[in-house]
Amino acid sequence: MSERFAVILAAGKGTRMKSDLPKVLHTICGVHMVQHVINQLKRVSADEIITVVGHQKETVKNQLGASLQYAWQEEQLGTAHAVKTSEHLLAKKQGTTLVITGDTPLITSETLEQCFQFQQESGAAATVLTMKLEDPAGYGRIVRNDQEEVERIVEHKDASDDELEIKEVNTGIFCFDNQSLFAALNQVSDNNSQGEYYLPDVIEILKSEGKKISAIGVQSAEEGFGINDRTQLARAEKILQQRILTDHMKQGVTIIDPDSTYIETNVEIGRDTVIEPRTHLRGTTKIGENCMIGPNVDVVNYVCGNQTKIKNFSMTNDISAIRYV
Repeated sequence: MSERFAVILAAGKGTRMKSDLPKVLHTICGVHMVQHVINQLKRVSADEIITVVGHQKETVKNQLGASLQYAWQEEQLGTAHAVKTSEHLLAKKQGTTLVITGDTPLITSETLEQCFQFQQESGAAATVLTMKLEDPAGYGRIVRNDQEEVERIVEHKDASDDELEIKEVNTGIFCFDNQSLFAALNQVSDNNSQGEYYLPDVIEILKSEGKKISAIGVQSAEEGFGINDRTQLARAEKILQQRILTDHMKQGVTIIDPDSTYIETNVEIGRDTVIEPRTHLRGTTKIGENCMIGPNVDVVNYVCGNQTKIKNFSMTNDISAIRYV
């Protein structure tokens, strides 16, 4: 298997969030949204992960840690320009490069694995991850030819009336042959309504060179959901929370009332534990097996062993637990 690289675009200001905090550092189920992306990439065994930072770069780097690789986009001149800032780290390497935005925390490792595999098996220069939406406003449209091959991607603001009717859109996630990607990036221009260097223009450049372009759809449209404002943040939180609850129940945890229960991403719960209504488990909380938790419990970073009963507590540490048999 060829080497796998990933470039995460996390340099934007996220002005629609109306926040002093960089957009990618807003949390979803207790974890920074960009960290969700990093976690999924680690699960598909990416050999190198480069995070492109810009706005408040030191804040982002401090939160994500020094163990990661970073590229710096001093000016936000578009997505192609952002990827090009990683040139000094990747351009001379052979392999497959996945490009993903840091504001897509609902993407799954299963879909990323499919994208990597499809790219490698198809022999394409690029694979576009697409989705179909009833309301595609704001998304780049996938323009196909008469043979249903991907010809190009047109940004919403540059699309014609006919192109705006297209329901298949770009998720902002791509796999590229690494050498083809960086060669094409040098040909991208900023001749568009925004005056920016668009990464999707690489697709048209590669196509014009006679190279193969592939496309694969996400398993669920929610995986390509990007977050730009607080309402979208809340929507993503709800979707991810349902996934977390479902996963715990599949692993043998009883959750009496999922609608009133909140469990963050890094919480661990043993099998045959019962979670009563109005229970919030946060941070790195670890609950043993055969426990009764709730009702009315809110704990952060708490650890309890097997056969523990906790109810009517809202504390962050040193909870007095009652053992039962």
